[in-house]
Amino acid sequence: MRIILFLFIFISTLSFAQDKTPVKRDPYLQTSSPAKPQPLKPEDKIKLINADKIIKDPAKYDGNQYFVGNVQIEQKGSILTADEVVLYSEENFAKAIGNTKLQNADGSVITAGEMEYDGNTQKGVARKNVVLTDPKQTIKTEVLYYDKLSSQAYFNTGGTISDSQGNVMYTKSATYFLDTKMIDFVGNVKIDNAQYIIEGVNIKQNQNTKVAEFFGPTTITNRANPKNRVYTERGTYRMETKEAFLNKNSKIFYNDKILTGDDMYFNQITGFGKAIGNVKLDDPKERRYVKGGYGEIFEKKDSSMITKNPYAVKIMEKDTAYFAAETIITYQRPDSLDIRIKKSFLRAYKKARIYKSNAQGRADSIAFNETDGVMHMYTKPILWSGEKQVTGDKVEAYFNTENENIDSLKVIGNALAISKVDSLTLKDEFNQVKGKYMTVYYQGNDIKEARVVGNAQSIAYVDDVNKETQKPERIGITLSACGIIGALFEERTLQIISCSIGATADTYPMSKIEPSKRKFPDFNWNTKDRIRKWQDVLVDSPNYEEIKYSSDNELYDQAQDAIEKERAKEEAKKPKRVRK
Repeated sequence: MRIILFLFIFISTLSFAQDKTPVKRDPYLQTSSPAKPQPLKPEDKIKLINADKIIKDPAKYDGNQYFVGNVQIEQKGSILTADEVVLYSEENFAKAIGNTKLQNADGSVITAGEMEYDGNTQKGVARKNVVLTDPKQTIKTEVLYYDKLSSQAYFNTGGTISDSQGNVMYTKSATYFLDTKMIDFVGNVKIDNAQYIIEGVNIKQNQNTKVAEFFGPTTITNRANPKNRVYTERGTYRMETKEAFLNKNSKIFYNDKILTGDDMYFNQITGFGKAIGNVKLDDPKERRYVKGGYGEIFEKKDSSMITKNPYAVKIMEKDTAYFAAETIITYQRPDSLDIRIKKSFLRAYKKARIYKSNAQGRADSIAFNETDGVMHMYTKPILWSGEKQVTGDKVEAYFNTENENIDSLKVIGNALAISKVDSLTLKDEFNQVKGKYMTVYYQGNDIKEARVVGNAQSIAYVDDVNKETQKPERIGITLSACGIIGALFEERTLQIISCSIGATADTYPMSKIEPSKRKFPDFNWNTKDRIRKWQDVLVDSPNYEEIKYSSDNELYDQAQDAIEKERAKEEAKKPKRVRK
């Protein structure tokens, strides 16, 4: 349907003499050169349908004749009515004054206080309370410029555009393309709706497809929850389905979180959004952000998923924790005891890694309750603290929510704690404690104590201070086994402070204990995959060169040599049988 925004100048079939005084025109209608008027075709001439009076007053309208009372003029199926119409026949120009109304053949209507039209250029101006209506929208402004040949209507004095869906657009300047039903907003624009508000500086909107395009900083705000909004500097918005396609410097604000990316999508009805390329999900309340190559958010479930080399950074008061995996999920859930309180959770799946200054670990998956400070590590977990290592079927770490340090660990199934005897040497010496279940306690930033329940065993290197040199001197290794072991990790030793239920403990000098018994069969000290700096979480494994430790078997070997020599002597004393 075509909106014809022009005033039809009708040349009466009666001839009216006109003065030669040039008409005073709006600057928009000024001709650039006094070109010689071309003869009009009969179908282009206007026709007078009705007028109550024909008046010529030298003191009014420069002496030009004008029609008064129920004036109707017609051209090509469009009818203009007004209180008065002044015709400038030789210039093919007309002015309509008072209650002007243009009814077009396509059903569109323009009403205004007055109108001007140049029949040669087919350009016109409508002023004073201008209203343009068609089946797509209603435009209201004070001055409307229109051009029939280019099929455009334009205003720059401020106006509103309303459509059948309840959208109301406020703008200083806009151009309406009559053929395509496209509106080009220039300057500050506001589109108001029952569900949202769009504000931007350069917007184009198609009234047929109800698609808006953004070419500058634009914000789409949720009216019910103004904190939930979308920002972009280049994008497309489908107003009927509430879908936003964002392509430049874009952000999605939802539930106090911010999603950014190179290319983004968001559905305001379903609350689903996604981002591709340089994805970042920022959660200022949790002081945590997640980065990756691809991300999805679910506003109504208050959850997100980040993939393609994702990693999360949890900023703490005195430290920072880093998480990485193939997939990272974050979400919030109401507290089971008080639904007004929301708890935050982070999940890292497949090849999960964590780095913190006093604890580093890896497992197949990590689940972290950020609110309560509880972290679960599943499937082949391994956790390092200083020169100590803890492994088991499952590890649970408990954070102090005030100082954000790890207070304790629970190791469930095949628990094994290993401590390097002397971190400054490359000697193959490790204190070890193992059992079915283990609770590990931290003091400051280091593992201090372990309590093992069920088939508890320990291997502890024992030193004593030489009275003369005042230096530590190796006594041997103590092997302990009992139902429950309490062990204290000292600087160089593992001190067994309790061993109950079927306790056995034997201390062997270094010359008496063979190397194979100095480690448990499942000993798994790992230096190749250990995370030593936060950047190590960004790769599946830092793949460090495996540290080679040297075994100190000198005393044992000497003892074995002595035993072999004694055995040889005994064998030599035995009489030899000689075959005759």
